[in-house]
Amino acid sequence: MRRRMRGTAVAAIALTSLMVVSACAKDSGGGTTPAASGNGCEFSAPPTAPATSSTSAANDKKVDGSALKIGLAYDIGGRGDASFNDLAAAGFDKAIADMGVQKENTRELSAAPNEDESAKQTRLRQLASEGFNPIVGVGFAYTESLKVVAPEFPNVKFGLVDSAVDGVANVTPLVFAEQEGAFLAGVVAAYQSRKCHVGFVGGVDIPLIQKFEAGYNQGARTAAPKVKIDKKYITPAGDFTGFQDPPKGQEAAKGLIDKGADVVYPAAGASGIGVFAAVKEAGVLAIGCDADQYNQPAVAANRDVIVASSLKRVDVAVYDFFHAAAANDLASLPKVFDLKSDGVGYATSGGKIDAKLQGILEGYRAQIIDGTIKVADTV
Repeated sequence: MRRRMRGTAVAAIALTSLMVVSACAKDSGGGTTPAASGNGCEFSAPPTAPATSSTSAANDKKVDGSALKIGLAYDIGGRGDASFNDLAAAGFDKAIADMGVQKENTRELSAAPNEDESAKQTRLRQLASEGFNPIVGVGFAYTESLKVVAPEFPNVKFGLVDSAVDGVANVTPLVFAEQEGAFLAGVVAAYQSRKCHVGFVGGVDIPLIQKFEAGYNQGARTAAPKVKIDKKYITPAGDFTGFQDPPKGQEAAKGLIDKGADVVYPAAGASGIGVFAAVKEAGVLAIGCDADQYNQPAVAANRDVIVASSLKRVDVAVYDFFHAAAANDLASLPKVFDLKSDGVGYATSGGKIDAKLQGILEGYRAQIIDGTIKVADTV
């Protein structure tokens, strides 16, 4: 098992909800990289894995949060989406446990698909007016609402996942270099494909999800310049049901598989559950996104197709925000949660990714961290 974590706080989160595991449906055992036996791809000379690797340690000073009331406003899907929101929930739960927050002083509120902007403002106002502070808005969908609500409550510390609110001092952006983790997912996809043909399913065609696509494409083509990549977005910009529609995720993945893709990577929230179902039915492979999706209960029936996962550590960002806010030290947070800060990464275990490919992944990871490889965030 391999983990990349930021200090003991992160390790604790990982042990409770994000154990790094993976499995390959078509591999009969032994952890052999399909490319080693020939899959039609011509592979670039891989980088050499660093002799040693280090993990930065976060400041794990205990903070007493017993007097705090902390709130979390979910994006659509909420707890149980096996992805983005579940990670936020893990960070929230860990902050409660570590800081001694009383259960009655916590509140979680969920969102509805394509809800009116006023509903988001009402949700944030409810939390702030009831004395919850700090509060995290999970997802860029809260950007416009926080522009309005945060100035109304200048003493409340808001954290905003995936976006920023310029000029509003009490909103802390919690943003990620998603493309860096997706790059490593693309490397895995190229090496695991038996046809040199991979696919990407995006939930909604917006810049945030295009970052995943851009990194995935670059990683796959860096490893295997002639790899074929097909893509499908479930819904266009503005229709956010693409993050919460497993049947449409299944349909999108089936279309890519019918075209010949034999490794599929979804950046689609709860719709990824349907992607894994299509992959299992077709007997091909998938790569998880955001969380270690192999260990998520919502995908238990199809988890054996997940050979690896890219990690976007929303759990770490949410936990770190609550911890830093309680310590009155928000300046200590990274400007971007990236590979260097272990805010994104990858997960492989279970013996299905062999030592050779593991070394290749570590080599690419090191090159991204040291700047040798610049990962694009647009397609």
